[in-house]
Amino acid sequence: MSSPVVVAEIVRSGFVEGHHYGSVVALAPDGSVDWSVGQVDAPILPRSSNKPIQALAMVRLGLDLDPELLALACASHSGEQFHVDGVRKILAGAGLDESDLQTPPDYPLDDDAKEIVIRANGTRSPILMNCSGKHAAMLATCVINGWPTKNYRDVDHPLQAAIAETFAEMTGEPVQTTAIDGCGAPLLSASLVGLARAFRRLALGADGLDKLDHRSTRVADAIRQHPAYVSGTHRDERALLAAIPGAIGKAGAESVYAVALPDGRAFALKTDDGAPRVRPVLMAEALRRSGVLETEGVDADAVRDTGRLPLLGGGVPVGEIRASY
Repeated sequence: MSSPVVVAEIVRSGFVEGHHYGSVVALAPDGSVDWSVGQVDAPILPRSSNKPIQALAMVRLGLDLDPELLALACASHSGEQFHVDGVRKILAGAGLDESDLQTPPDYPLDDDAKEIVIRANGTRSPILMNCSGKHAAMLATCVINGWPTKNYRDVDHPLQAAIAETFAEMTGEPVQTTAIDGCGAPLLSASLVGLARAFRRLALGADGLDKLDHRSTRVADAIRQHPAYVSGTHRDERALLAAIPGAIGKAGAESVYAVALPDGRAFALKTDDGAPRVRPVLMAEALRRSGVLETEGVDADAVRDTGRLPLLGGGVPVGEIRASY
């Protein structure tokens, strides 16, 4: 982003000690841009916010998973035991095991889960890495199609070519940059508008031509039904999806976040500094600004709670990070 703006203030003891810069876009139910701040039409790297769209591509290629496992294919999971068990189930269904994963070894994202591993004298492993659900699904999709599994992460692998095609269709934009994500798999660029558009189509159960597509519905329903599989028991993303009936969403590294509602409203954001702490603050404000908290059935207090980030002094709250756009 070449033109981010101030989107949040860091306030301690009443003193503004710093700012976060970024960009935010909100789409109206008809898919048009309702409002935006910063630069929302230039390519960014959406990081793990791409995963639900990648999962859609795999479903189109024949991947057939139970809903909770399909949600795990969309996940940056916390490494809790049910996540790890789910990854193993995806692999076993394809006749594979965790030795086939090419995710870099890591500890669980969840602090409690990490402590359990360490107390058991465990070490970093590929299956504990937060992207292992996506990678297990990629491997399973290769097996279904008779494609090689040893190089499934390669940009020119038929799996990755098919994912890129679906991604461009759903965002409505050509992929201008293909990078390598933290997990080693290809990472496709899109603008914030394109990312929001793709999530809107998923939430509406539509394809890139805005026609009904049961495969998009399968991915969206998996996220709706199993939000803890998409993130984790203690994550703000899970709390947000639980508070907004029918919503789907996915956070990504570098403070990317996309959320879409069943009425067609959609949101995408990114901060310039990539600070993960401010991401839920900005999304809660975007939803408030668009009137989502007044929508029937929405737990407005729970949405607000996801956007509260107190700053501590001596162990007690003395300030906050607050949205300022």
